[in-house]
Amino acid sequence: MTTLLLAALLVVTAAADGHAQAPTRRSLTGRLLVATDTLRDPRFARTVIYIVRHRAEGAFGLVVNIPLGEIPYERALQPFGLTVPPGAGGIRVHYGGPVEERRGFVLHTPDWTGEGTSVIDDHFAITDDPRILQAIVGGTGPRRAIFCLGYTGWGPGQLDAEMTTGAWGVAPADERLVFDEEPTQKWIEATTRRLLDL
Repeated sequence: MTTLLLAALLVVTAAADGHAQAPTRRSLTGRLLVATDTLRDPRFARTVIYIVRHRAEGAFGLVVNIPLGEIPYERALQPFGLTVPPGAGGIRVHYGGPVEERRGFVLHTPDWTGEGTSVIDDHFAITDDPRILQAIVGGTGPRRAIFCLGYTGWGPGQLDAEMTTGAWGVAPADERLVFDEEPTQKWIEATTRRLLDL
């Protein structure tokens, strides 16, 4: 009996050790990455990143709490030969990340889809086709949206490795936090959610 208990204990201990040493395997797609105070990269200080995709070949996300300013819809669409009605107003632009900073992405609710749209889950989709901005200004676009320039990317295993250092926390995402919350409050709210979700 003692031999069986000892063998079982060794199996459980080995499994626990293997689990502790293994990198994060759970997909973070559809979750929020929340920068912690141990993160040393100033480009990501107090950022909240919505993870669009997290697979073995790498990860892709958009920072959702750093607004850059507002630009007229006309200026955003003119390079693509797309027109907007006069007096269309402007759209708030966010810093999505340091990769391809001139490339635009719209993170939005999945009630609208078009060319270049990838539905992430029941609550979020992403589109890189500028015609989504034309749809938004015309009143036929998604119910909620955030426009980002650039994105954040990780190579194979890179995000998993960063997770083991404590640089990032993970929090659940919802429409209110991603689309509504004041940018300065998003990190605070996401950090609170991260701690409650541990």
